[in-house]
Amino acid sequence: MAINWFPGHMHKARKEIAEIMPQVDVIIEILDARIPFSSENPLVPELRGDTPVLKILNKSDLADPIQTQKWLEHLQQERGIKAIAVTSQDTKQIKDLLNVISSMVPHRVSQDKQLRALICGIPNVGKSTTINILADRIIAKTGNEAGVTKAQQRIRLDNNIVLHDTPGFLWPKLEPEDCGYRLAITGGIKDTVTEKEDIAYYAIEYLMEHYPELLIERYQLKDMPETPIEVMDAIALNRACIRKGGIADLYKVSEIILNDYRSGTLGAITLETVEQGIEAKAIGKIQEAERLAKKKEFEEKKKGKKRPRR
Repeated sequence: MAINWFPGHMHKARKEIAEIMPQVDVIIEILDARIPFSSENPLVPELRGDTPVLKILNKSDLADPIQTQKWLEHLQQERGIKAIAVTSQDTKQIKDLLNVISSMVPHRVSQDKQLRALICGIPNVGKSTTINILADRIIAKTGNEAGVTKAQQRIRLDNNIVLHDTPGFLWPKLEPEDCGYRLAITGGIKDTVTEKEDIAYYAIEYLMEHYPELLIERYQLKDMPETPIEVMDAIALNRACIRKGGIADLYKVSEIILNDYRSGTLGAITLETVEQGIEAKAIGKIQEAERLAKKKEFEEKKKGKKRPRR
């Protein structure tokens, strides 16, 4: 199932960010520690130039700590990138980010100039909560759903920092397809534009391969079934999600699986490794190249069909 979610306010945000990017000293990108690649926005490296970027892996308490450390090391290999794992449950940890931001542009601090920072992140990644902690007051609306922030705003923080907030936004097409699934599992895409059974099936398939012991423990499975659908059937029996005729209610089972994952009840789980992120990036480049080639071919055909003026 291809997932495509790009509300109108996100298209507007894309334009606004392109306009404001040259004016900022530091870019703060909030990522989901469970999906550091899929929650990363490709527009940031495309538009940042030499501007330093602080990548904050939020919700690290819900992610596999071993994988999080590998992601931090990988991300910081790129010039001008600093990466830190945080959780919004630790407010002191978030407040300390003000000093980190200042340290990334020491020339602005030494000249006692106002430091201009741009904060961005995909929906439901914890950007608004982070802003409220940094500002020591309720400024940004928060909510456990995608696409809460709809308008850009400017916020004054300590350390002589002015923070430009932007609406959470995704790119028009979520490619490769695995990225869309991972975003849907974590709640980065509204549930109303996905099929829960399909998303839960993908999650179970991944967990069977990478975290089978957590599945067995959480859902009291005697042993690991061979297929994801058999796992879902077993959960249906254990949780009494059975319809008339003894048929498993896969919708209810899917809700249980997704809620357990998002709340951390299933355990600390990361949905993509560094290696999977690198592979996905390579696939995305190939798909983009193919798309551009087709577009060029189409444009050439259009030119060829145009009649010469008399």
